[in-house]
Amino acid sequence: MGRTKLVGLQVLVGLTAMLVWQIGGSVPIFGTILLPKFFFAAPLDVAQRIAKMFATGLVFKHMWITLVETVLAFLIGSLAGIVFGFCFALLPRLAAVFDPYLKMLNALPRVVLAPIFMLWFGLGIWSKVALGVTLVFFIVFFNVYQGVKEVSPVILANARMLGMNTRQLFVHVYWPSALTWVFSSLHTSVGFALVGAVVGEYLGAAAGLGYLIHEAEGVFDVTGVFAGMAILALFVMLIDCLVTRVERRLIRWRPQTQAWG
Repeated sequence: MGRTKLVGLQVLVGLTAMLVWQIGGSVPIFGTILLPKFFFAAPLDVAQRIAKMFATGLVFKHMWITLVETVLAFLIGSLAGIVFGFCFALLPRLAAVFDPYLKMLNALPRVVLAPIFMLWFGLGIWSKVALGVTLVFFIVFFNVYQGVKEVSPVILANARMLGMNTRQLFVHVYWPSALTWVFSSLHTSVGFALVGAVVGEYLGAAAGLGYLIHEAEGVFDVTGVFAGMAILALFVMLIDCLVTRVERRLIRWRPQTQAWG
C-alpha cells in the first residue's frame, strides 16, 4: 500500500469517527441523543475551544511546561533504561541479584509515588519528571535487556573467533541487535512520559496541560477536558514522528517489512 493511500485511509477513519461522534451528540436517534453534550462534548465545540485557546495565547505557557516535563522524562528514563538494560544483560550475575527488586519496583502503582515525589522535589517540574521517568525506565529497560539477550550465540562465537574485543562486540553485535528493541520501546515510552507529566500536573501543579484539564473538570467543563485531551494527543503524535525519523536514520540496514495491503 502506498504512503499517500495509507495516510488517506488514516484520515478517513479519523473523520468518520468525528462524524459519528458529532451526529451522536446532536441528532436524536429513536428519540434519544446517544452522546449528550453534558457527558460528551461535540467535536465542533472542542475544535472551537482549541482555536480559542490558541487565539488567546492561553495554552502556550501550559503546553511549554508539559512539553519540557515530557521531554526530560523521556530522555532521562530512556537513557537510564538503555544503560541499565545493557549492564544487566551483559552481567548475568548482577541481573540475578537485582531481579526481584526490579520486579517489585515495576509492580508499584506510579500514582502512589506521585505524592512522594512532590514531597521530595516540590510542586515544580521535577516531581512530574520523576514520575515520568519511573514509567519510561522500565519499558526501555526490559526491552533493551531482552534485545541484548536475543543476540545469536553463533554470531557471538564467530565475532570472538575473528578477534573482536568487548568494545567491538558492543558496537558491532550487541548494539545493532538491541537497536530495534530500543526504538520499539521508545515509541511506547513517548506516551508514558506524557502520562507521567500530566498525572503529576493533575495531582498538584500551577500550570501545564494536566492542570488545565483538572481545572476544567472541576467546573464540569467537558468541552475543556476534551480540548486538553486533543492537544495531548497531538503532542504524542509529534514526538512519536520525531522518534520515527531518528529510527529510520539509525537503522537503515534493517530490511523493510511488507506493507499492509
